[in-house]
Amino acid sequence: MKTILSFVLSYFLATSFAFGQARAPSTEDFVKKVAVSDMMEIETSKLALDKQPDADTRSFAERMITDHQQTSKELKGLFETGKVQVTLPNSLDAEHQKKLDELKGKTGKNFDRDYDQMQVQAHEQAVTLFEQYARNGDNPDLKAWAAKTLPHLKEHLAMAKKLS
Repeated sequence: MKTILSFVLSYFLATSFAFGQARAPSTEDFVKKVAVSDMMEIETSKLALDKQPDADTRSFAERMITDHQQTSKELKGLFETGKVQVTLPNSLDAEHQKKLDELKGKTGKNFDRDYDQMQVQAHEQAVTLFEQYARNGDNPDLKAWAAKTLPHLKEHLAMAKKLS
């Protein structure tokens, strides 16, 4: 019985440790996710401004446009210097386009609520993505950029949570 219990305990400890060591996405996956995420942040935030949201959401949307345009510019700069060699997507993928289209159909408080929830979820995913790449990414320049950008994403997440 002790042997079985020891084995089970060892297994759970080993698998817990393995799951805690999340692998970083490949450079290509990271870059594509970041590019699509930035496009989505910018497009949903422009939409938010068009929908005339409450003052907090308006301020947040303006900040998201400015900050995500900056991260897109920085990411493109890594390509221009040849430090990253992956093809950048130039439009949203189907999943993000569908979310954007659904958001376009919302108005008033429904729009504010859904936009706010979308921002929390998107920034939670971005923080996780950037943490993984900053820790274990395979491109040193991109890894350094991810680490430098991460505090801003954490700030965005905190701001988004205050909206909800």
